[in-house]
Amino acid sequence: MEVVRITPRGYCHGVVTALRIALEVAERGGGDPVHMLGHLIHNTHATHELQRLGVRLVDPPTRLAGLDAIDRGTVIFTAHGVSPEVKRKAEARGLCTVDATCVDVARTHELVRELAGRDYEVVYIGRHGHPEPEGVMGEAPGRVHLVQELADVERLDLRGERVAVTCQTTLSIWDTEELIEAVRRRYPECEVHNEICRATQDRQEAAVRVAAEVDLVIVVGSPRSSNCRRLVEVVRTIAGKPAHLVDSVEELRPGWFQGARRVGVTSGASTPTYLTRRVVEHLERFEAAGSEPV
Repeated sequence: MEVVRITPRGYCHGVVTALRIALEVAERGGGDPVHMLGHLIHNTHATHELQRLGVRLVDPPTRLAGLDAIDRGTVIFTAHGVSPEVKRKAEARGLCTVDATCVDVARTHELVRELAGRDYEVVYIGRHGHPEPEGVMGEAPGRVHLVQELADVERLDLRGERVAVTCQTTLSIWDTEELIEAVRRRYPECEVHNEICRATQDRQEAAVRVAAEVDLVIVVGSPRSSNCRRLVEVVRTIAGKPAHLVDSVEELRPGWFQGARRVGVTSGASTPTYLTRRVVEHLERFEAAGSEPV
């Protein structure tokens, strides 16, 4: 069984920066507690490592509610960004704030502020319950309308003359194109602003391209990660090949590899490199032996 390492894979620049910021804060210490307001990135192993270094996890239903659990010390805003209201509340509570928002997400915040300031209604394509839409929508409450599926577009009732469409950075062109066209049908004069992160799109395109040449694909990453789950989905739906998400090498299942001659391995933008390396090394041992994993 041949193992094909799919490139690019693993950490994106936004994740690398967020981790560097958090590690610097943790190492600086100073006596006061350090908190991350939600998972800094969506990977349980990275979260546990930060907790081991003394960074406390506060993981509420919303970032705003989470601040009620922090009465002193430092709070790190995660790579997914937060709303202006969260920033104001943290300041009012006397907390020291550290912003680890991904630059791509920050750019979307700026875009939405600018559009709302020009009297636009903003249709935002994203995932319900994900922290990134929560932060972006908070830039212009009442002016940003979250849509996840076609039914959401049909329910839109925008009265203003100016309509713009943008999206969550961790989606892909395949996620958004149908919804954008649906918005265009209802609002033909709408402006479209593509805010998809290039790293996310590159990883998905590579996975689909390589999937055409292998028997199945293993995606290494956390079930919490939207981009990891989406890698599995695009391989299955667009490439038409089996794909499985594993958080560690221990989750590999022998039955997946029965009859497989070539296996592709990739990982999401929030997956630590060492986890992917362990999976690749495990599978390569069986490649060398000419057998299937057990």
